[in-house]
Amino acid sequence: MIDRERWYKFSLCEQMGHIGGEITRARMWEDKKDNISRNRALERALDLIDSTKDDTRLHERLKELCYLRELVADKYIDASDYEVSLKDLEKYCLDFALVANKNK
Repeated sequence: MIDRERWYKFSLCEQMGHIGGEITRARMWEDKKDNISRNRALERALDLIDSTKDDTRLHERLKELCYLRELVADKYIDASDYEVSLKDLEKYCLDFALVANKNK
């Protein structure tokens, strides 16, 4: 379980970067055909997204975060309702990490 008090000290870009890290792990496990490990990484990503959604500072980003959660959940259950890959989600999230790194 995530330490939300610590999590809320991160900026949105840092939070999204950590979410992107879990999505990267999921993609790497998927490439290795290890669906159990892939799903564990996606579960961690979903937990981080939920914690980010609950961050009161980010209320104006709630719709975007809910959509991201929907896309990650779609990958988790292999529903394929959306034509988005883990690589697409990884790039989206890790672009935030680049901004966070630049701002340090």
